[in-house]
Amino acid sequence: MSETDALRAEIQRLQQELDGLQVELAETNKGVVALYAELDQNALQLREAADLKSRFLSYMSHEFRTPLASITSVSDILLGRFDGPLTGEQERQLKFVQGSVRELTEMVDDLLDLAKVEAGRISISPEWFEMVDLFSALRGMFRPIVGAGSVSLVFEEPAQLPPIYTDDKKLAQILRNFISNALKFTTEGEVRVSARLFDGEMVEFAVTDTGIGISKEHLPALFSDFVQIDTRIQKRLRGTGLGLSLARKFAELLGGSVAAQSEVGKGSRFSVRIPARYSADGAAS
Repeated sequence: MSETDALRAEIQRLQQELDGLQVELAETNKGVVALYAELDQNALQLREAADLKSRFLSYMSHEFRTPLASITSVSDILLGRFDGPLTGEQERQLKFVQGSVRELTEMVDDLLDLAKVEAGRISISPEWFEMVDLFSALRGMFRPIVGAGSVSLVFEEPAQLPPIYTDDKKLAQILRNFISNALKFTTEGEVRVSARLFDGEMVEFAVTDTGIGISKEHLPALFSDFVQIDTRIQKRLRGTGLGLSLARKFAELLGGSVAAQSEVGKGSRFSVRIPARYSADGAAS
């Protein structure tokens, strides 16, 4: 075989290999197109499912508000003695009803907030405010709950902290959730609320308690939706498991993050860090 014939044979072999590769590439492209189509379909189904869930949560939350408001109004009328005197036991039972309605209302509010967050309908309204004003409002809010119990609610003086620019209502909701949980799972001792500058441009708020604590294996899932810790006291004090998840989502909307440290029998520390000055560019979308 001459050198020319050998070259032709090599070219023919390479052409056959190229033809084979082109066939394989065409089949691969078809597979990729089909995969993209399937992914698009799955993404569409997930969006539709998420939208249905958000609409369901929003609808049910609104529907629950009317009967809850009616129960609250009736119990207020009865406790006001407008229809006559009450016995001590009747008053105790009515206060129990009021407490249960308050807890259920908080659950409904959590569900409604979750629906708004997932539907992208939560707006951030930042403004300047002083830390002492925020702590004063929270102190007044929890005063009736703490009362003369065996747990002290302590707000540390936010010394040397300048005014911050963020959505104080979202921040207050995060801290309310932390404080409520701390009071719920602390039978004696104290719940302490503090604030400090962190890394110059961040502010860290912390709620520390002397409660029952949480085992380390449960900590990573604490801020997920509908998560509840399976303990004896948790079974007695049920909730939606949404409070901490909403706290995380609100913190992210404010451009920050949440964290938790705890040890069984030694209490817990929940914290949120947010920029001292809110910026839409730095917030989660």
